[in-house]
Amino acid sequence: MSILVTVAAFLAALGCLIVVHEFGHYLVARACGVKVLRFSVGFGKPLWIKPLGRDGTEWTIAAFPLGGYVKMLDEREGPVAGQELPRAFNRQTVWRRLAIVVAGPAANFLLAIVLYWALFVHGVPGIRPVIDGPPERTPAHQAGFAAGDTLVKIGDEAIATWQDARWTLLQHAVQRTSVTIEIRSARGDTGLRKLDLSGLTPADLDSDYLRVLGLRRFQPESPPEVGRITPGGAAERSGLRTGDEILSINGQRMKSIDQAIKLIRDNPEKTLIMTVRRHGENPPAIAVVPDPHRDENGSSIGRINAVLQLKKEAFEAYVVEVRYGALESFGKALDKTWDMSVFTLKMLGRMIVGDVSLKNLSGPITIADYAGQSAQGGLASYLLFLALISISLGVLNLLPIPLLDGGHLMYYTFEIFKGSPVSDRAIEIGQHVGMALLFILMAFAIYNDINRLLVG
Repeated sequence: MSILVTVAAFLAALGCLIVVHEFGHYLVARACGVKVLRFSVGFGKPLWIKPLGRDGTEWTIAAFPLGGYVKMLDEREGPVAGQELPRAFNRQTVWRRLAIVVAGPAANFLLAIVLYWALFVHGVPGIRPVIDGPPERTPAHQAGFAAGDTLVKIGDEAIATWQDARWTLLQHAVQRTSVTIEIRSARGDTGLRKLDLSGLTPADLDSDYLRVLGLRRFQPESPPEVGRITPGGAAERSGLRTGDEILSINGQRMKSIDQAIKLIRDNPEKTLIMTVRRHGENPPAIAVVPDPHRDENGSSIGRINAVLQLKKEAFEAYVVEVRYGALESFGKALDKTWDMSVFTLKMLGRMIVGDVSLKNLSGPITIADYAGQSAQGGLASYLLFLALISISLGVLNLLPIPLLDGGHLMYYTFEIFKGSPVSDRAIEIGQHVGMALLFILMAFAIYNDINRLLVG
């Protein structure tokens, strides 16, 4: 069932983002008087074609779904009747061509703004940013953080949820500088803590950098509950079921998720005897043998391929809903979209210079997995995912790589300063270079996808 949800959520997200992007091109092309011959969702062989409108534009669904295009009347792609020449794309002024091209990414940014606005008005669920006691010798411990501290502000950014804290700290973490954090202690006192991020490595950013820093979300004392189970993993083979409460492992009472995870990680290929509570009853003890995996340091760790989570009743007191008025939500949506766009560009730049690993590139398999997880997390979670991917698509398409919208914008910028169009030969060479760059990027992304599947 989870595979069906993942596939459906991925296709729905992909279809929505492609339609929005191409519809941006379509609307501005029509507004500029350009004739649109085809609006295609997907590439390759058309599976469905429906001519519509005065111009008989072909609305098409094609076989390969990872993309789409708007085909416009253009003398470079075939003969154009004399009376139709004013409606050809290549006959438009450079400013009109530029507007048509930029409209696609702009539509993706606009979609993200609308989604964020709707979510902020409706209310976004989150977890209060309360931390657990940091382990010794971690940056958080050295900075003086303590169990029960609530993160109030990181740098200049006010923090309302744990998700806000992760996002804001990530922006500082990639710069590897120190950041001042305002906290409210469990007693209600306020204070400032200076967290040193300079020791983080690219490998740390690839993994759970908050764990490396020693910042762990506070967990009330409660037996961990088994959540989503991956088919074929140790949890499924042993007979664990979603909803099982793990009361003890090898006779040791389980008080938290971290406690259970540590035991599992430390015992690859060793039998763990788990006592569980299932629907209020206690079935016989279950023997679980964690599968061996390699962590980011190459060490062997145990995994059972199941999500361990708190019981709903245990964390309800730590759930908060962030909501703003309609006007304030619009400002927040603009800020969020801008911040995400700038951060995406910064991350790409740091990947190029080697400050951030290329492991952060994700391909269609990982994106599909995120789509499925967010869909199972509820509508708000799925819409947040959709907004993030829409921004990523907008930024990617603005990169100055031939074959992308940004490549065309680069040509038109040269044309504005040069006073004449870029030569066909230069465009042809650019297409070959662009195709090679995109192939390399896709190869890295798919390699990362496969690697994540293999090592978990």
